[in-house]
Amino acid sequence: MTLPHLTEMMQTLVSIPSISSVNPDFDMSNEAVINQLAEWAEMAGFRCDIHAVAAKPGHFNLVARKGAGQGGLVLSGHTDTVPCDERLWSSDPFTLTLRENRLHGLGSTDMKSFIAMAIKAAEGFAADDLQRAVTLLATADEESGMFGAKALMESGEDFGRFAVIGEPTNLQPVRMHKGIFMEGVRIRGRSGHSSDPALGHNAMEAMHTVIGEILSFRKELQARYRNDAFAVPYPTLNLGHIHGGDNPNRICGACELSVDLRPLPGMDVAETREALRDRIRASLGEDSVFGLEFEMLFEGIPAVETQAGSAIVQAAEKLSGHEAQAVAFGTEAPYLKALGMDVVVMGPGDIRTAHQPDEYIPVAQIDRTVQILQDLIRRFCLDTGPAD
Repeated sequence: MTLPHLTEMMQTLVSIPSISSVNPDFDMSNEAVINQLAEWAEMAGFRCDIHAVAAKPGHFNLVARKGAGQGGLVLSGHTDTVPCDERLWSSDPFTLTLRENRLHGLGSTDMKSFIAMAIKAAEGFAADDLQRAVTLLATADEESGMFGAKALMESGEDFGRFAVIGEPTNLQPVRMHKGIFMEGVRIRGRSGHSSDPALGHNAMEAMHTVIGEILSFRKELQARYRNDAFAVPYPTLNLGHIHGGDNPNRICGACELSVDLRPLPGMDVAETREALRDRIRASLGEDSVFGLEFEMLFEGIPAVETQAGSAIVQAAEKLSGHEAQAVAFGTEAPYLKALGMDVVVMGPGDIRTAHQPDEYIPVAQIDRTVQILQDLIRRFCLDTGPAD
């Protein structure tokens, strides 16, 4: 049997809902997508293994290998999408629709299409001719928890030496991205009648003190860390949500704040989170009348950097015609790096259309992507020279 036409494969993947979400009302299994990819991968000569993700029941990773030998190439993508509001789309989000040389559909660019392209790119290589294996990784739950990539990391398995993650970058290689974590801060005071401040402890006023300390912490981080490869060359800390109190004539008894911090490569997520917490504790003092709680809203994604001299970076730059760049959004790259891979993020489509109504992939980038992936397979899996 031969693989379907590439656009037919893309249409099939888009038509299979595989939404992941922290909201269980929207979250769904990716099993049907994984099974379809495994069927195609086997048709293309891959040996396939499907692994359940223990931390997320009903979710699965696909590991597909073609050829043998150490130090090969990994092509990686996630199978889930974000939720969508169909009323905001110009066409059915689960139907790949052509308009103005763009193929619209949920997951068309972020990032089901890339996995189909990777299978298509590897189809023409005979397994016996490959000096090193080409491995396809299709993961679960990237959009809401990274549980699929974390499961791969925890396995400790040797998947390959170099990796390309096909997130939408308009086929421009990315070798660095910032990390991210989210933290919740809750202050408990004591409510009372607003006519006499002595009747209570105003949690909103305490939060005002905390916010001042957080902004001082942000200023210090931005003075200490800088990387001019990024459009925003310093770590960012955003005050994203605040809520406190219930009525103007009551002393505010409780207040909560949510923040987002995006560290640069070289900044440890856990250490930075704990430093933030220490500063908040100190701002209220050891003998504070206020209760203080922290909530890890999102454990976080580490920042990542692949050295400019890495073979995969240089190959991606040569084939794409673009110098490798740095971006602020996170990917599964840190988890593959933890397994010993040099990682480049490079795929078709524009990140600005991801997570948006009418998400699309440009038709002009489809064949170009397949060609680049074939050239990478030749470079890292077919050539007999050293892998590094």
